[in-house]
Amino acid sequence: MNDDEWMDTSQESIPSHLCPPEHLDYLMIVDITSVHFIEVNYCKCNEAMPNYLQLLRSKLFPATLQQPRTAFTFNVLDNFIQDNLKCGTSRLNYFSKLRHITFNAFPHLVPDWYRELLRVVRKWWLLKLLKWNGFSHCSRQPREGELALFCLACPQPGLNYELSNQEYSNWKYTHTFIMDGNFKAEHMYEKRPGSQVWLMDGLRYMVACPEYKEYLKNTYHPPERSMKQPVLTASTSYC
Repeated sequence: MNDDEWMDTSQESIPSHLCPPEHLDYLMIVDITSVHFIEVNYCKCNEAMPNYLQLLRSKLFPATLQQPRTAFTFNVLDNFIQDNLKCGTSRLNYFSKLRHITFNAFPHLVPDWYRELLRVVRKWWLLKLLKWNGFSHCSRQPREGELALFCLACPQPGLNYELSNQEYSNWKYTHTFIMDGNFKAEHMYEKRPGSQVWLMDGLRYMVACPEYKEYLKNTYHPPERSMKQPVLTASTSYC
């Protein structure tokens, strides 16, 4: 007997708290506690803000700006960032965890909002970086490298210390450049590179994509050769 023969997946078997309302004026709210279906009444006054701004004022991040049907609380987005940084939790594992919190017996009955999570988390990371680097109430767009976190412990000439000519001979301060390579990245090819959206292209530690492509175009890259030496084997037969 397989799983399909004994598992009842009809609409009548789904718990009531997992069934969306019949009317359309509702939102699926993803929170730390669980996934909820909540009826929403937007302000319809003449000077009312758009629906997505009303949700943001209520600390709800909509999955889309036009006719949102799914929203994430600010708490669950901050909680994912902490889990991702401190525990190394991936987006898929965090999605699975909230599904189990919502309905541990049959988590597959919880509605699927994984694609919405992937999109919203990227936007949330960008908003956090803009806030941390002083662009939350600034109309100026960040320039190259301005979203990279500034290290107060690293000596920055002209910023956090003044270097005199006498200190050069003592090698008190030195610059160390480390180059690393991701040897698995060459095996990762995008299925639709034209639909890729760059939110922080060149704004942090990596160079922007156009400059990188220009560098590859004007630089000679010889093909790599394997460092392994061929092993010669010989068979000896005795008569």
